[in-house]
Amino acid sequence: MRYGFWMPVFGGWLRNVPDEGMEASWDYAKRLTQDAERWGYDLTLIAELNLNDIKGTDQPALDAWSTAAALAAVTERLELMVAVRPNFHHPALFAKAAANIDRIANGRLSLNVVSSWWADEARQYGLQFDQHDDRYARTSEWLDVVHGLWSQDRFDYAGRFYRTEAAICAPKPVAKPIVYAGGESEAAKTMIATQCDAYVMHGDPVDAIAPKIADMRARRKAIGGSPMTFGMAAYAIVRDSEAEAKRELERITTVTELPAGYANFDQWLSGTQLEREMKLQEYSVSNRGLRPNLVGTPEQLKERVAEYEAAGLDLLLLQMSPQAEEMERFAVQVMGTA
Repeated sequence: MRYGFWMPVFGGWLRNVPDEGMEASWDYAKRLTQDAERWGYDLTLIAELNLNDIKGTDQPALDAWSTAAALAAVTERLELMVAVRPNFHHPALFAKAAANIDRIANGRLSLNVVSSWWADEARQYGLQFDQHDDRYARTSEWLDVVHGLWSQDRFDYAGRFYRTEAAICAPKPVAKPIVYAGGESEAAKTMIATQCDAYVMHGDPVDAIAPKIADMRARRKAIGGSPMTFGMAAYAIVRDSEAEAKRELERITTVTELPAGYANFDQWLSGTQLEREMKLQEYSVSNRGLRPNLVGTPEQLKERVAEYEAAGLDLLLLQMSPQAEEMERFAVQVMGTA
């Protein structure tokens, strides 16, 4: 199993806990990422939202791509998986900037392509917001343009959303960055199986993840593509006893009143095609992170990780709080690397 962590660009991951002691700042991001390399983590996922989805829209949120460029220069080993939303980035200009960041990182850049869900954010910034299936149609063209510029000396393209004329991207990336993407609709899965390298999922129990992996493997095989890799979001709590872990779980999931960002969560649900109903309690942690049940003693977590590996999962994308302290504990007690 590879272990990744979500960069705390929003100042934490708990919607019910106002101050987690992990501010949205370059200083914290730099220290955490350099420590993570030392602790043995493989990857960091840098989410891209201009508005703070966790602590409320009026709170600070780090920009994903300027943060990634800075981290590329001060790290040596970590893969930098940076989220990118096609309606916020023209693909030809993006291909040029991302190739430069990959050069700074010496080939460690990867993309997490997200077909945007937040209509209010797009409206605030004066950007196009497409309906569900059109978002994936845009993403498909966007990927065509990015890949074309990264692979050809000059690239012409005429699509529904984008056009280029003998466009140049030089220097190109060290190697073609890995493209991760997620989604549970038919449009999403078709696009991902056809054009992406890896499928990332919201958190779920093993018996829900295994058939998703099998389905995407079958889709990929049907078109003659190379094998995909599979990742999943999860929130982790590791303690010396199960009782201690359960007390921490109760602390972070207790909802006494609707937090400031609940309207964003409600809008996200209305704009997605999730396969299973979500509960208000799950709102306390994003991306269905509690469903994998990575909550317990080191031995319990190791057993659950092994079950996911057996189901075909390659990568865990972890959230924890407070992040630095919990990531070090997880690395020592579960990963055995720190």
